[in-house]
Amino acid sequence: MSELDDLAAFAVLMDAGSFTAASERLGCSKGQLSKRIRLLEQGLGAALLYRTTRRLDLTAAGAALLPEAQALAAQAERARQSVRRLQEDLAGCVRLTLPVSLGETFFDALLLDFTRQYQQIRIELDLHNGYRDLVADGFDLAIRSGMDVDERLVAKPLFSLQEITCATPAYLAAHGEPQQPADLAHHQCLLNTHYSGFEEWLYHRQHQLERVKVAGALASNHYSLLKKAAMSSAGIARLPSYMIYDELADGRLVWLLRDCQTRQTPVFLVHPWQGGLPRRTQVLADYLLAWFERSRRMLDQAGNL
Repeated sequence: MSELDDLAAFAVLMDAGSFTAASERLGCSKGQLSKRIRLLEQGLGAALLYRTTRRLDLTAAGAALLPEAQALAAQAERARQSVRRLQEDLAGCVRLTLPVSLGETFFDALLLDFTRQYQQIRIELDLHNGYRDLVADGFDLAIRSGMDVDERLVAKPLFSLQEITCATPAYLAAHGEPQQPADLAHHQCLLNTHYSGFEEWLYHRQHQLERVKVAGALASNHYSLLKKAAMSSAGIARLPSYMIYDELADGRLVWLLRDCQTRQTPVFLVHPWQGGLPRRTQVLADYLLAWFERSRRMLDQAGNL
Protein backbone atom coordinates (compact mmCIF):
# COMPACT_ATOMS: atom_id res chain seq x y z
CA MET A 1 0.00 0.00 0.00
CA SER A 2 1.13 3.58 -0.67
CA GLU A 3 1.17 6.41 1.83
CA LEU A 4 -1.85 7.89 0.00
CA ASP A 5 -3.77 4.67 0.63
CA ASP A 6 -2.79 4.81 4.29
CA LEU A 7 -3.99 8.41 4.55
CA ALA A 8 -7.34 7.39 3.09
CA ALA A 9 -7.49 4.47 5.55
CA PHE A 10 -6.85 6.91 8.41
CA ALA A 11 -9.83 9.01 7.26
CA VAL A 12 -12.05 5.93 7.07
CA LEU A 13 -10.91 4.85 10.54
CA MET A 14 -11.88 8.13 12.14
CA ASP A 15 -15.20 8.21 10.29
CA ALA A 16 -16.01 4.63 11.36
CA GLY A 17 -14.94 5.24 14.96
CA SER A 18 -13.25 1.90 15.54
CA PHE A 19 -10.72 -0.46 14.00
CA THR A 20 -13.38 -3.16 13.76
CA ALA A 21 -15.86 -1.06 11.76
CA ALA A 22 -13.14 0.52 9.61
CA SER A 23 -11.55 -2.82 8.72
CA GLU A 24 -14.95 -4.09 7.54
CA ARG A 25 -15.35 -1.04 5.27
CA LEU A 26 -11.85 -1.42 3.88
CA GLY A 27 -12.05 -5.19 3.43
CA CYS A 28 -9.00 -5.97 5.56
CA SER A 29 -8.28 -7.35 9.03
CA LYS A 30 -7.97 -5.22 12.17
CA GLY A 31 -4.32 -6.23 12.37
CA GLN A 32 -3.63 -5.09 8.81
CA LEU A 33 -5.35 -1.77 9.39
CA SER A 34 -3.45 -1.20 12.65
CA LYS A 35 -0.18 -1.90 10.85
CA ARG A 36 -1.04 0.61 8.12
CA ILE A 37 -1.74 3.32 10.68
CA ARG A 38 1.55 2.58 12.48
CA LEU A 39 3.44 2.79 9.18
CA LEU A 40 1.74 6.11 8.45
CA GLU A 41 2.75 7.44 11.84
CA GLN A 42 6.32 6.26 11.33
CA GLY A 43 6.46 7.94 7.95
CA LEU A 44 5.17 11.21 9.36
CA GLY A 45 7.29 11.00 12.50
CA ALA A 46 4.31 11.71 14.77
CA ALA A 47 1.62 9.81 16.65
CA LEU A 48 -1.86 10.38 15.26
CA LEU A 49 -4.01 8.58 17.82
CA TYR A 50 -4.41 7.95 21.51
CA ARG A 51 -5.58 4.32 21.55
CA THR A 52 -7.81 3.04 24.37
CA THR A 53 -10.08 0.02 24.56
CA ARG A 54 -13.18 2.20 24.32
CA ARG A 55 -12.37 5.04 21.94
CA LEU A 56 -9.96 6.63 19.53
CA ASP A 57 -8.78 10.15 20.29
CA LEU A 58 -6.73 12.30 17.96
CA THR A 59 -3.41 13.79 18.91
CA ALA A 60 -2.66 17.33 17.81
CA ALA A 61 -0.89 15.92 14.74
CA GLY A 62 -3.85 13.66 14.00
CA ALA A 63 -6.32 16.54 14.29
CA ALA A 64 -4.24 18.60 11.88
CA LEU A 65 -3.93 15.73 9.39
CA LEU A 66 -7.53 14.49 9.45
CA PRO A 67 -9.12 17.19 7.20
CA GLU A 68 -6.44 16.60 4.57
CA ALA A 69 -6.91 12.84 4.78
CA GLN A 70 -10.71 13.22 4.47
CA ALA A 71 -10.31 15.45 1.42
CA LEU A 72 -7.99 12.89 -0.12
CA ALA A 73 -10.44 10.04 0.55
CA ALA A 74 -13.30 12.06 -0.98
CA GLN A 75 -11.21 12.88 -4.05
CA ALA A 76 -10.29 9.20 -4.48
CA GLU A 77 -13.96 8.23 -4.29
CA ARG A 78 -14.89 10.86 -6.89
CA ALA A 79 -12.18 9.49 -9.16
CA ARG A 80 -13.50 5.94 -8.74
CA GLN A 81 -17.04 7.11 -9.54
CA SER A 82 -15.81 8.95 -12.65
CA VAL A 83 -14.06 5.82 -13.92
CA ARG A 84 -17.11 3.72 -13.07
CA ARG A 85 -19.37 6.08 -15.03
CA LEU A 86 -16.94 6.01 -17.95
CA GLN A 87 -16.97 2.21 -17.95
CA GLU A 88 -20.76 1.99 -17.70
CA ASP A 89 -21.90 4.94 -19.80
CA LEU A 90 -22.64 4.27 -23.46
CA ALA A 91 -22.82 7.91 -24.48
CA GLY A 92 -19.73 9.31 -26.17
CA CYS A 93 -17.34 8.90 -29.07
CA VAL A 94 -15.38 5.82 -30.13
CA ARG A 95 -12.47 6.44 -32.52
CA LEU A 96 -11.77 3.56 -34.91
CA THR A 97 -9.01 3.41 -37.54
CA LEU A 98 -9.01 0.81 -40.31
CA PRO A 99 -7.82 0.21 -43.90
CA VAL A 100 -9.56 2.18 -46.65
CA SER A 101 -11.06 -0.75 -48.59
CA LEU A 102 -12.38 -2.38 -45.44
CA GLY A 103 -13.99 0.84 -44.28
CA GLU A 104 -15.61 1.43 -47.64
CA THR A 105 -16.97 -2.10 -47.67
CA PHE A 106 -18.86 -2.14 -44.38
CA PHE A 107 -19.08 1.60 -43.67
CA ASP A 108 -22.79 1.68 -44.46
CA ALA A 109 -23.52 -1.46 -42.44
CA LEU A 110 -21.66 -0.04 -39.48
CA LEU A 111 -23.37 3.34 -39.54
CA LEU A 112 -26.85 2.12 -40.34
CA ASP A 113 -27.01 -1.00 -38.21
CA PHE A 114 -24.79 -0.20 -35.25
CA THR A 115 -25.87 3.42 -34.73
CA ARG A 116 -29.48 2.38 -35.10
CA GLN A 117 -28.99 0.09 -32.11
CA TYR A 118 -26.79 2.48 -30.10
CA GLN A 119 -27.83 6.00 -30.98
CA GLN A 120 -25.95 7.53 -28.05
CA ILE A 121 -22.57 6.32 -29.39
CA ARG A 122 -20.80 8.43 -32.01
CA ILE A 123 -18.30 6.58 -34.20
CA GLU A 124 -15.37 8.46 -35.66
CA LEU A 125 -13.92 6.39 -38.51
CA ASP A 126 -10.41 7.01 -39.77
CA LEU A 127 -9.81 5.28 -43.13
CA HIS A 128 -6.07 5.01 -43.55
CA ASN A 129 -3.75 2.37 -44.98
CA GLY A 130 -0.67 3.55 -43.08
CA TYR A 131 0.36 2.89 -39.50
CA ARG A 132 -1.45 4.75 -36.74
CA ASP A 133 -0.03 4.92 -33.21
CA LEU A 134 -3.20 4.22 -31.25
CA VAL A 135 -1.87 5.56 -27.97
CA ALA A 136 -0.24 8.72 -29.33
CA ASP A 137 -3.05 9.46 -31.81
CA GLY A 138 -5.87 8.76 -29.36
CA PHE A 139 -7.66 5.87 -31.08
CA ASP A 140 -9.85 3.46 -29.13
CA LEU A 141 -9.86 0.60 -31.67
CA ALA A 142 -8.09 -0.40 -34.86
CA ILE A 143 -8.37 -3.13 -37.47
CA ARG A 144 -4.97 -4.31 -38.68
CA SER A 145 -3.64 -7.06 -40.90
CA GLY A 146 -0.50 -8.73 -39.55
CA MET A 147 0.60 -7.71 -36.09
CA ASP A 148 3.86 -6.13 -35.07
CA VAL A 149 4.77 -6.86 -31.47
CA ASP A 150 3.63 -3.92 -29.34
CA GLU A 151 3.22 -4.54 -25.64
CA ARG A 152 0.93 -1.51 -25.37
CA LEU A 153 -1.75 -3.20 -27.51
CA VAL A 154 -4.23 -6.04 -27.10
CA ALA A 155 -5.14 -7.91 -30.32
CA LYS A 156 -8.09 -10.24 -30.95
CA PRO A 157 -8.35 -12.33 -34.15
CA LEU A 158 -11.06 -10.84 -36.34
CA PHE A 159 -10.89 -12.83 -39.58
CA SER A 160 -8.46 -14.23 -42.12
CA LEU A 161 -8.18 -12.10 -45.23
CA GLN A 162 -8.31 -14.41 -48.24
CA GLU A 163 -8.09 -13.21 -51.81
CA ILE A 164 -10.70 -14.75 -54.08
CA THR A 165 -10.02 -15.07 -57.82
CA CYS A 166 -13.25 -14.03 -59.50
CA ALA A 167 -14.96 -12.68 -62.60
CA THR A 168 -18.47 -12.04 -63.85
CA PRO A 169 -20.45 -14.67 -65.80
CA ALA A 170 -20.45 -12.24 -68.75
CA TYR A 171 -16.64 -12.07 -68.85
CA LEU A 172 -16.35 -15.86 -68.60
CA ALA A 173 -18.95 -16.35 -71.34
CA ALA A 174 -16.90 -14.13 -73.63
CA HIS A 175 -13.40 -15.37 -72.74
CA GLY A 176 -13.79 -18.79 -71.16
CA GLU A 177 -13.18 -19.91 -67.58
CA PRO A 178 -9.59 -20.68 -66.48
CA GLN A 179 -9.29 -24.29 -65.30
CA GLN A 180 -5.83 -23.97 -63.79
CA PRO A 181 -3.62 -21.06 -62.70
CA ALA A 182 -1.51 -21.18 -65.89
CA ASP A 183 -4.63 -20.28 -67.92
CA LEU A 184 -4.66 -16.82 -66.33
CA ALA A 185 -1.75 -15.84 -68.56
CA HIS A 186 -4.24 -15.71 -71.46
CA HIS A 187 -6.80 -13.49 -69.68
CA GLN A 188 -7.26 -9.83 -68.86
CA CYS A 189 -6.26 -9.65 -65.20
CA LEU A 190 -6.95 -6.68 -62.94
CA LEU A 191 -3.70 -6.00 -61.08
CA ASN A 192 -3.23 -4.65 -57.56
CA THR A 193 -0.18 -2.41 -57.46
CA HIS A 194 -0.32 -2.17 -53.68
CA TYR A 195 1.68 -5.42 -53.54
CA SER A 196 5.23 -5.81 -54.77
CA GLY A 197 5.44 -8.32 -57.62
CA PHE A 198 1.84 -7.55 -58.56
CA GLU A 199 2.32 -8.97 -62.08
CA GLU A 200 2.85 -12.44 -60.62
CA TRP A 201 -0.01 -14.29 -58.92
CA LEU A 202 0.81 -17.14 -56.57
CA TYR A 203 -1.31 -20.22 -55.94
CA HIS A 204 -0.85 -23.27 -53.73
CA ARG A 205 -2.31 -26.53 -55.00
CA GLN A 206 -1.62 -30.00 -53.63
CA HIS A 207 1.38 -28.70 -51.66
CA GLN A 208 2.86 -27.16 -54.81
CA LEU A 209 3.47 -23.46 -55.37
CA GLU A 210 2.46 -22.20 -58.81
CA ARG A 211 3.55 -18.80 -60.09
CA VAL A 212 1.67 -17.21 -62.97
CA LYS A 213 2.72 -14.13 -64.92
CA VAL A 214 -0.41 -12.06 -65.43
CA ALA A 215 -1.18 -8.89 -67.36
CA GLY A 216 -4.08 -6.61 -68.09
CA ALA A 217 -5.15 -3.18 -69.20
CA LEU A 218 -5.99 -1.92 -65.69
CA ALA A 219 -3.91 -1.77 -62.53
CA SER A 220 -4.67 0.05 -59.28
CA ASN A 221 -3.69 0.08 -55.62
CA HIS A 222 -7.36 0.38 -54.63
CA TYR A 223 -9.45 -2.74 -54.03
CA SER A 224 -12.74 -0.90 -54.53
CA LEU A 225 -11.74 0.28 -58.01
CA LEU A 226 -10.63 -3.23 -58.95
CA LYS A 227 -13.96 -4.59 -57.75
CA LYS A 228 -15.87 -2.07 -59.86
CA ALA A 229 -13.79 -3.06 -62.88
CA ALA A 230 -14.44 -6.76 -62.25
CA MET A 231 -18.19 -6.11 -61.87
CA SER A 232 -18.06 -4.32 -65.24
CA SER A 233 -16.64 -7.51 -66.82
CA ALA A 234 -13.29 -5.83 -67.49
CA GLY A 235 -11.31 -8.87 -66.38
CA ILE A 236 -10.40 -11.32 -63.66
CA ALA A 237 -9.59 -9.90 -60.21
CA ARG A 238 -8.30 -11.14 -56.88
CA LEU A 239 -10.41 -9.48 -54.23
CA PRO A 240 -10.68 -9.82 -50.44
CA SER A 241 -13.35 -12.26 -49.37
CA TYR A 242 -15.07 -9.69 -47.14
CA MET A 243 -15.77 -7.47 -50.16
CA ILE A 244 -17.63 -9.93 -52.34
CA TYR A 245 -19.57 -12.51 -50.34
CA ASP A 246 -22.90 -10.98 -51.50
CA GLU A 247 -21.79 -11.03 -55.15
CA LEU A 248 -20.63 -14.64 -54.88
CA ALA A 249 -23.85 -15.69 -53.15
CA ASP A 250 -26.15 -14.19 -55.77
CA GLY A 251 -24.02 -15.17 -58.80
CA ARG A 252 -22.89 -11.72 -59.93
CA LEU A 253 -19.32 -12.98 -59.49
CA VAL A 254 -17.97 -16.50 -60.00
CA TRP A 255 -15.32 -17.91 -57.67
CA LEU A 256 -12.56 -19.27 -59.91
CA LEU A 257 -9.86 -21.86 -59.18
CA ARG A 258 -11.43 -22.89 -55.88
CA ASP A 259 -9.08 -25.82 -55.45
CA CYS A 260 -6.11 -23.41 -55.40
CA GLN A 261 -5.18 -21.52 -52.25
CA THR A 262 -4.31 -17.83 -52.44
CA ARG A 263 -2.53 -15.84 -49.77
CA GLN A 264 -4.30 -15.47 -46.43
CA THR A 265 -3.45 -12.74 -43.95
CA PRO A 266 -4.72 -12.67 -40.35
CA VAL A 267 -6.60 -9.52 -39.43
CA PHE A 268 -6.95 -8.34 -35.83
CA LEU A 269 -9.13 -6.03 -33.80
CA VAL A 270 -6.69 -4.02 -31.68
CA HIS A 271 -7.01 -1.67 -28.75
CA PRO A 272 -4.58 -0.04 -26.31
CA TRP A 273 -3.96 -2.07 -23.19
CA GLN A 274 -5.97 -0.97 -20.17
CA GLY A 275 -7.68 -2.59 -17.23
CA GLY A 276 -11.09 -2.56 -18.90
CA LEU A 277 -12.58 -0.95 -21.97
CA PRO A 278 -15.24 1.74 -21.57
CA ARG A 279 -18.62 0.17 -22.19
CA ARG A 280 -19.21 1.99 -25.48
CA THR A 281 -15.86 0.75 -26.82
CA GLN A 282 -16.57 -2.81 -25.69
CA VAL A 283 -20.01 -2.71 -27.34
CA LEU A 284 -18.48 -1.66 -30.66
CA ALA A 285 -15.72 -4.28 -30.35
CA ASP A 286 -18.30 -7.01 -29.74
CA TYR A 287 -20.33 -5.79 -32.71
CA LEU A 288 -17.30 -5.92 -35.03
CA LEU A 289 -16.36 -9.43 -33.91
CA ALA A 290 -19.92 -10.63 -34.53
CA TRP A 291 -20.16 -8.81 -37.90
CA PHE A 292 -17.07 -10.48 -39.29
CA GLU A 293 -18.13 -13.87 -37.95
CA ARG A 294 -21.39 -13.50 -39.90
CA SER A 295 -19.38 -12.48 -42.97
CA ARG A 296 -17.22 -15.58 -42.67
CA ARG A 297 -20.27 -17.85 -42.45
CA MET A 298 -21.85 -16.17 -45.48
CA LEU A 299 -18.64 -16.66 -47.48
CA ASP A 300 -18.60 -20.33 -46.49
CA GLN A 301 -22.18 -20.65 -47.72
CA ALA A 302 -21.30 -18.91 -51.00
CA GLY A 303 -18.35 -21.25 -51.47
CA ASN A 304 -20.64 -24.24 -51.15
CA LEU A 305 -23.02 -23.13 -53.86
